[in-house]
Amino acid sequence: MTWKSTVAAGVLVMSGVAGAQTLKYPAARVSEQKDVYFGTTVTDPYRWMEDVDSAEVKTWVDAENAVTQGFLAGVPARDKIHARLMELSNYERVGMPEREGGRYFYSRNTGLQNQSVLYWQEGEKGEAKVLLDPNTLAKDATIALDSYSVSEDGKLMAYALAEAGSDVQKVRVKVVATGEDLPDLIEWVKFSGVSWAKDGKGFYYSSFGVPKTEAERAAALKQVNTNHKLYFHALGTAQNEDKVVFERPDDKEMLVSGGVSEDGRWLILSSGKGHTNALVVRDLSKPSAGLIQLAQVDDAIYGWVGNVGSKAWLQINKDAPNSKIVEVDLEHPERAAWKTVVAEGKEPIDGVSMVHDELVLSYLEDAKTRVEMRGLDGHVIRQVALPGIGVAHVGGGRAKDTDVFFVFTNYVTPGTVYKLDLKSGATAVWKQPKLVFDPAQYETKQVFAPSKDGTKVPVFITYKKGTKLDGAAPAILYGYGGFNISLGPAYSSSRLAWMEMGGIYAEAILRGGGEYGEKWHEAGTKLQKQNVFDDFIGCAEYLIANKYTSAKKLAINGGSNGGLLVGAVELQRPELFGAVLAQVGVMDMLRFDKFTIGYAWKSDYGSPSDNEAEFKAIYKYSPVHNVHAGTHYPPTLITTADHDDRVFPAHSFKFAAVMQAAAEKTPGAAPMLIRVETRAGHGGGMPLSKQLDVTADMYAFLVKELGMQ
Repeated sequence: MTWKSTVAAGVLVMSGVAGAQTLKYPAARVSEQKDVYFGTTVTDPYRWMEDVDSAEVKTWVDAENAVTQGFLAGVPARDKIHARLMELSNYERVGMPEREGGRYFYSRNTGLQNQSVLYWQEGEKGEAKVLLDPNTLAKDATIALDSYSVSEDGKLMAYALAEAGSDVQKVRVKVVATGEDLPDLIEWVKFSGVSWAKDGKGFYYSSFGVPKTEAERAAALKQVNTNHKLYFHALGTAQNEDKVVFERPDDKEMLVSGGVSEDGRWLILSSGKGHTNALVVRDLSKPSAGLIQLAQVDDAIYGWVGNVGSKAWLQINKDAPNSKIVEVDLEHPERAAWKTVVAEGKEPIDGVSMVHDELVLSYLEDAKTRVEMRGLDGHVIRQVALPGIGVAHVGGGRAKDTDVFFVFTNYVTPGTVYKLDLKSGATAVWKQPKLVFDPAQYETKQVFAPSKDGTKVPVFITYKKGTKLDGAAPAILYGYGGFNISLGPAYSSSRLAWMEMGGIYAEAILRGGGEYGEKWHEAGTKLQKQNVFDDFIGCAEYLIANKYTSAKKLAINGGSNGGLLVGAVELQRPELFGAVLAQVGVMDMLRFDKFTIGYAWKSDYGSPSDNEAEFKAIYKYSPVHNVHAGTHYPPTLITTADHDDRVFPAHSFKFAAVMQAAAEKTPGAAPMLIRVETRAGHGGGMPLSKQLDVTADMYAFLVKELGMQ
């Protein structure tokens, strides 16, 4: 039997041999572009794909999408997978509340709403009222509420909207009681929070500035973003009247942010361009006061915890890779006078809140959360009992609060909001989802896999009880490994759907992350980035050796920095994997710093243009530069979005083109497909419907390529 279907510029041909297939990919022009790095000539044949809005690129993207959808249409299970994803996603979800002026503010999703709705109520028992429903802002639900900030009296809310997944936001101000929007409109806000002045007459925000022309606006979504500034907006004035409060003209790559202390006295100003920051404060009670330097250079992480008068508490990892808490007298801020109140321990401090004149600290113990309460002098009050093994995120609060909220989750527990009584230490459920599955049917193990250098790498493995561990089960190994970001047990309906399908879900805790403090992070950066790939490979080998799965049944998955991870690893050990899901990955490692905020990643990756040793290290693993025709790479599905202004979509475009070119020269090559979502970005704010579409397509790809049908 031979079946042919012409799909735009690509042709999918199914041969008469069961399971065999040949994909003819859309034509991708090859240019003669060459660059020289420290005497090494590097070709870049698909440089033209960086012009993502050109007619040529759009034609190529449309043709690629047609080929991919034609391929996936041949998977009968896709519709069933999508239907089950919808069923598992159809449960009420309530976010952790924030309290201002006696009012409660929280998000709620009834189940299948594309965007969660923001509610408010008077006190804990008040009637819930809709404050903002993003689902009404665009027909395709691609306008999302990115963040919001309520004035101290609870009367006004500044909220940031993001369209089509962009990092660029618009900030508006809403009167809480009436839902009315004030005339204030702040555009082109990026990488910013909003912090109200104590009197509620204005707020602080960060921006790279407002482009003046249509051409400048289009370019701003691609070009390197520089000269970030902190502004103050006075209510009732136009944005062009906003004053620059803080900037770093000495270093245009610095990202700046600012916030007001709870008592309104101190303006806390941070600047950095990677995973470290400098920190200064200004006394707002003294109009002519200058900046007080707490950390003049961005040589570590310095985080403001809170203050009582001129005494402030900071979380820092300077000379303390697992972090410590110090007390600083802001009237005598010399480093020698800082007092350590919570010393560095064997477990890293993951977060700290200052509430009711107490410190609520979250620690990571092998990537699981432990919470304890301490006095402001550092003495231990009590350990907080959590509902189980998982991850807890503790909210903020005010000095007068006698309780604080936290969200707890693990692989089979959707986010549940608890209230912690700070006087007794007792916890109680505030909002709990109604489950649409039985968590008792699943189990999670934590194991430790050896990496190439002997480092023990934690892996969480979750699956349905009764699954035979004989190597026949399909499995997904997920990882990230970068930027001091910590992974850990967290619920996802899509992961549950995978396990219902008989799959095993494994999550690797790789170097480069923050799960074991700064030393663990640094061990996966720059010249040591290969450690991250070795860790992931070690985890895959462990799963295979211990019969959780086999190479032909093992899929790997990662997004963003994790997309780089799976892209690099599949090229280094192609025989080890049965399929690859590479999402919004950083794939052209020689040009990552040429777009939007990419330069900020040099703190983790190094500089390919300015440092020869780092160039050589990067060039060895950069996905688009290490594909070789004749090698049988595992079936690969690359996903990205046309409006991703975080990781520029050209990364994925180039990787797909290179992989397809190699596949066409390799007899019997596996499918190399790319799926490009429209009106979407890096993933944040993506409507639920689009999320489910992407997941259903990825799982359909695995069903076919791992032989699950």
